[in-house]
Amino acid sequence: MRGFRGVVLVVVMLGLAVGARAATEKTTVAGKCMTCHKEKSPGLYQQWLGSQHAANSVTCLDCHRAERREPDAYEHYGAFIATLVTPRDCGRCHKREAEEVASSYHATAGEILDSKDAYLAHVAGGAPVAIQGCENCHGTRVVVDKKAPNKLPKKSWPNSGIGRLNPDGSKGSCTACHTRHAFSRAQARQPEACSKCHLGPDHPQKEIYEESKHGNAYFTNIDEMNLDAAVWIPGVSYNAAPTCATCHMSATSTQKVTHDVGQRIAWTLRPPISRYKPEHERKRKNMKEVCTACHENRFVDGHFYQFDATVRLYNVKFAEPATEIMNLIRKKGLMKHKAAFSNKIEWTYWELWHHEGRRARHGAAMMGPDYTWWHGFYDVAQHFYFKFLPEAEAYNDPEVNALIEKLITRNPMHDWLDRPTKELKKEIRSGEMQKTYENLFESD
Repeated sequence: MRGFRGVVLVVVMLGLAVGARAATEKTTVAGKCMTCHKEKSPGLYQQWLGSQHAANSVTCLDCHRAERREPDAYEHYGAFIATLVTPRDCGRCHKREAEEVASSYHATAGEILDSKDAYLAHVAGGAPVAIQGCENCHGTRVVVDKKAPNKLPKKSWPNSGIGRLNPDGSKGSCTACHTRHAFSRAQARQPEACSKCHLGPDHPQKEIYEESKHGNAYFTNIDEMNLDAAVWIPGVSYNAAPTCATCHMSATSTQKVTHDVGQRIAWTLRPPISRYKPEHERKRKNMKEVCTACHENRFVDGHFYQFDATVRLYNVKFAEPATEIMNLIRKKGLMKHKAAFSNKIEWTYWELWHHEGRRARHGAAMMGPDYTWWHGFYDVAQHFYFKFLPEAEAYNDPEVNALIEKLITRNPMHDWLDRPTKELKKEIRSGEMQKTYENLFESD
């Protein structure tokens, strides 16, 4: 028995010795990385040096190390590394966060490479703009080039698109939000972290936020936001204003931090017709709980009461009839040119929902009145009535014209076009016209 214990002791000591030697070798290699990069790329080195990674002894090799068999691995000064750090790599330490990202809508953004958005960029623009314009936000498919020094071809690297398709099979890029190499939590919590992608004519969340009272309060009181706090809870750690992260990702008094950005979004506002599924009630409850950290329940309920009615208005008055008309035109083969977007009416319909319609819906969601009306429903109405419908009527098809005639003459939301202004104003003042839209509101 004593001899057995001696053998065990020797084995343990040998194991410790091997482990210590491996740790020493790792430290030596990591030290070489830092010594070299301090000279060759000082900005990168300084970012890392001031980061939480450096404070916790996380080195270059911890993130960039790779197995020899990995498709993008290459030997670099005695160590196998990969230039590309994927969510799978980050998941070695941040397991829960990586799993949440993988299940999020963000992780699917790279699949837009097969959608109409990317198609339009390729045919109306060209490959360079699809790479620089679409893929830099949505993510590219990173391929491996064995002849390249770091195995990454210049057409697909650099890229930090939120839904990047990586060689190891993972989706996404943590550095889309956590900018390398500082990986600052304060930076990721600020609205600017989201504004690289969430802005512009089709989804101007950045501009809407800046217009809203939330954005006004944030920029006025940024020094009171406690952005670098280890625990960041609205109403506890800070109370000046919310940011994008506050509402969509960060912890509350009852919810943990989530990297699945869809867990608090009930409406799907991206497609031509907005969708709200019964199972999304849980997501609405999550968002309301965030709001009540600063607002009382009646205020929160009132906002969503108005918002939901506005989205239903967009659906019923514009999106559903426009889609029905467009589907009929396609079904009957009335368009002159065969390729998608080679006919003017396709562009008009596209902008109606993809640009104006999204602006209107997002404006209502984020309390941006100018984007709800002047940049939203004003443009929707103008283009629906005076672009889309005339373009559809120009085909002079009896079935299409009958559908439009029925919409304009029999639907009280649209019959204002052929009625006297004086009569319409009287109905507005009396409240009679508002009754047309009562069914869009939930019962109070």
